[in-house]
Amino acid sequence: MNVLITGGSRGLGAAVAHRFAAAGAHVAICARDEEALHEVAAEAVEAGGEATTQRADVRDEFDVERFAETVAREGGPLDVVFANAGVYHGDPGDTPISEESYATFDDHLRTNGRGVFATIRESVPHLADDARVLVPSGSIARDPKPGLGSYAVSKALSEALARQFAAELDATVGVVDPGQLSTTLTGDGPGRDPEEVADMFHWAAVEAPAEDLDGEVLDLRTWKKATR
Repeated sequence: MNVLITGGSRGLGAAVAHRFAAAGAHVAICARDEEALHEVAAEAVEAGGEATTQRADVRDEFDVERFAETVAREGGPLDVVFANAGVYHGDPGDTPISEESYATFDDHLRTNGRGVFATIRESVPHLADDARVLVPSGSIARDPKPGLGSYAVSKALSEALARQFAAELDATVGVVDPGQLSTTLTGDGPGRDPEEVADMFHWAAVEAPAEDLDGEVLDLRTWKKATR
């Protein structure tokens, strides 16, 4: 299995890379922190998989294009694409949209929204016939909460992109919502450890019925019900 993961140097991306590697997959991870990528790759190999790393910024479509080409060249057609890279500028819950700078708004949308677009678009020429594309999100994309500003807007955009690609591609494209996580992205606040939900993303990629994922949102409750 050949798995492409953006934002794979830490948090959820790293946890999912470890999980697929433990299943014997070739995991290809990109991020802006090259040193951290090498650490995750070494752990993936130790877990039993193969790993490819490449420094790439999802805000730059040419970086993403080169990354997708490298992954396909080294591992064959892409079986799984995990469009995971994301940023949050500010303190979660304390970033009201009426007070955000234009620079913050633009980078949230460029990274968390346009980055998903670039990841999927540049992966399309390399997708396997039965490929699955996973976009991580959270309930804030559908149920706005005060203080989450343009980050919440960017996650709504990422979900809309997943639905549109699902409508237009033969590949299965869907959203996976693991609930609130504790990562550096969210200031290491309360939430689940990403390692606790890595199985959920593996399940979505290899076991969940395609019709339940394609253009839909698979949440924590659905996963637990299906696997208990």
